[in-house]
Amino acid sequence: MSQMLALVIMVLILFIGEVVAVRTKAIVPSVFICAVLFLLGYWTFFPKDIVEIAGVPPVVATMLIYLLITNMGTLLSIQELIKQWKTILISLSGILGIIVVLFTAGTFLFGVETIIVAIPPLVGGLVSALIMSEGAANAGLDSLAIFAIVIYVMQGFAGYPLTSIVLKKEGKRLLSEYRSGELVRKETAVSVSAEKSELSLFKKLPEKYNTDFFKFLRLAFVGYLAYLISTLVDPLVTISPFVLCLLFGVIGRSIGFLEKHTLQKANGFGFAIMALMLYIFDGLKSATPSMMLEILYPLVGCIILGVIGMYIFSYIIGRILKVSKEMAFAVSLTALYGFPADYIITNEVIKALTTDDEEKDMLTSQMLPPMLVGGFISVTMVSVVLAGIFVGFL
Repeated sequence: MSQMLALVIMVLILFIGEVVAVRTKAIVPSVFICAVLFLLGYWTFFPKDIVEIAGVPPVVATMLIYLLITNMGTLLSIQELIKQWKTILISLSGILGIIVVLFTAGTFLFGVETIIVAIPPLVGGLVSALIMSEGAANAGLDSLAIFAIVIYVMQGFAGYPLTSIVLKKEGKRLLSEYRSGELVRKETAVSVSAEKSELSLFKKLPEKYNTDFFKFLRLAFVGYLAYLISTLVDPLVTISPFVLCLLFGVIGRSIGFLEKHTLQKANGFGFAIMALMLYIFDGLKSATPSMMLEILYPLVGCIILGVIGMYIFSYIIGRILKVSKEMAFAVSLTALYGFPADYIITNEVIKALTTDDEEKDMLTSQMLPPMLVGGFISVTMVSVVLAGIFVGFL
């Protein structure tokens, strides 16, 4: 297959996903449709390396992850992170729900080794799945080594539509309150003042020198600092450089080194999201039909039990913290997919709910920060810690 044919097919799938999301008003998220089409493609005529052929090898995807996560940090201020303490507690409660339900009902149904391998990938992302897969393989548990990867790949099939449904309910509630005057955007004044003070470290720099390359340079530099710090502290504590990218992105904006939406302003955001989505769906190439049949029962069972655990625990902590059950559940569900799916699904829902720019801004300010923070807490941070602990039990 030629590179350009592979690229056309990949982008066509992403476009079909977007069309379905628009037509269904985000009831069916684009990432869900894309995942199904990729799976069917790998089972039929796709070369296993079609994403690499199209021009997105792992090294390119990793570069874009650094830029995108740093850029996500520019969407949040330090004040916003402090305000999101409820989100952090809800995210942690959802993870606790997964652990409790799977170690009780799950152990009885599937066995303790299956549950030990299942929990870190179910809570998190690719890194935790790879840790558990390698640990299971080293312990001679070959089928569980495959199971760790497949549960990471397939959990989004439950998370995508559920998140879209509960976010739509939350968005409708917020719109109703906003239109009736009950909900007022208190963030507006802060946002305006923040925009005026952007790039305070470069206030003497003429605007003509703030080129796209200069924006990319600053993003890359912050990403490099995150990588450097993560390697320097590694002998003492293991911290994902991606966690630090988010944190450093927040700090970079707060001190005036980065502007809000740096990657968008450098005209690179759309391409970066496209390439990263292709890389994520590339993980489906390992899920063969025979493999899926072999592990279907524990796969479906673990995901269902995990979702039940998330809902129960997030509902309880949401009631305590006076957060709506829809928002609390949506934050917990980010554990099933993380970034960029949390960003994409939230924006799809907002676009489906309103065409008014002020209402879009209100919904974005209310729903996007907790979804981003929730995803990073679970997928990027906690899951890796859990994988490091659980792999020792195999």
